[in-house]
Amino acid sequence: MTEAQFHTVFGSLDGYRKGEIEITTGDARHYVFSNVFEVAAKSAPYEKVVVGKNLDYVIEVLRTEGQSPWFACAHDEFAIQMDGEVRIDFIKLDTPPQSGNGTVSAGAGAQPAGRAMGHVVLRRGHQSLLPAGCAYRFTAQKPGAALVQTMAGELSVQKWADICLH
Repeated sequence: MTEAQFHTVFGSLDGYRKGEIEITTGDARHYVFSNVFEVAAKSAPYEKVVVGKNLDYVIEVLRTEGQSPWFACAHDEFAIQMDGEVRIDFIKLDTPPQSGNGTVSAGAGAQPAGRAMGHVVLRRGHQSLLPAGCAYRFTAQKPGAALVQTMAGELSVQKWADICLH
């Protein structure tokens, strides 16, 4: 009996394989495919590029490089560091964004008013909650890639024609 051997390869900004999609049934227009490392490699630092969408919820890719502006959200968000290392600083906002008025993930200004809550450091495969009512800022010494689960908002960039292989 011959055993199949599989080798898992994890991508990075410096080394990824684009991949491919094979349509076995249906119409190719109903499928899209992209590579998060390729999207991050071609994006500006902290540009929030949407790579997945389910109703109002999105998965955004961020190129983590240098220091981001402050972001805030009325709902919990979630970040996974896919490559590299990033520090996330948190501030509990004096006036948090309110849900229900169309406010979703948004910029939080140059120096948000509130009290420092601390920070986390994420490395490849680490994840963190980005709590509702807080401001957060990313800092990375070297380029990396993160995925953020959130709701589509004013900072979400949708460029499907540029990032997807049909």
